[in-house]
Amino acid sequence: MKNILRGIVFIILFVMSITASCQVDSENEEFAYYCPMCQSRCDENEFDKPGVCEPCGMALVKQSKKERKKLMIENSQRPSIAFYLQNGIEVLDFAGPLEVFTYAGFQVFTVSKTTDPILSQGVLNVIPDYDITNAPQADILAFFGGNPGVALQDKEVMKWIKDQESEVDYFFSVCTGAFILGQAGLLDDQTVTTFHMAIENLQKSFPKAKVLSNVRYVDNGRVITTAGISAGIDGALHLVAKIMGAEVATRTVDYMEYDKWVANEGLIMDSEQPKETKVDSNH
Repeated sequence: MKNILRGIVFIILFVMSITASCQVDSENEEFAYYCPMCQSRCDENEFDKPGVCEPCGMALVKQSKKERKKLMIENSQRPSIAFYLQNGIEVLDFAGPLEVFTYAGFQVFTVSKTTDPILSQGVLNVIPDYDITNAPQADILAFFGGNPGVALQDKEVMKWIKDQESEVDYFFSVCTGAFILGQAGLLDDQTVTTFHMAIENLQKSFPKAKVLSNVRYVDNGRVITTAGISAGIDGALHLVAKIMGAEVATRTVDYMEYDKWVANEGLIMDSEQPKETKVDSNH
């Protein structure tokens, strides 16, 4: 009986010591206030009191520094995509893919020649996260229609794109954003598409490319081009499936209630079939 009592006392003391140790660790753990991971540069900011994050306007959350560091490391390991925005850009060209890539878990950030506000379709002001001199290296560079001449006629912007040709995994364009890729020499010997009213112009401008009409998107392996406006959503979902897998693409489709989605509706030129062949084509 005494041995049993000793055993019980030992267990109680052991549990109490573990609990006390955890309490000490909790008391010694450092906390701060942070932006709730909005995928912008302000995610790196640290505050010593509650309030609002001025850059993004979101309420700060209390978090341990250890936990925040872990989240930042995990965040840095996700695929990253840079959206290049020029003045006059089409809203849905970039907003549709933005919704897709963000929900699918990509790191998405915006870049322009400068960080001056971009006016989209004369109604929406967008402030780029970075300019071409300080933008972080991305896994994917994306370009969109709506006044693409602003970018393709800018020598500094073209140099910035060309300098990254050996660094990025994929180039992605929506609508007449294909003209920007063409000016950078990225459409040579590629099969591509663009906005239906710009097919002939793209072919004349870049005769080394084979430009197709009546296709939602074309995947050449590294270069993915899409038709106009809403087709950017299809191309983005295709790229999500290719990189992250069919399950992630399907989950994104369900979240967005994008009933138009049909797997493999585009033209896939590269020999490696994307993972999206498993996506439910009933969506």
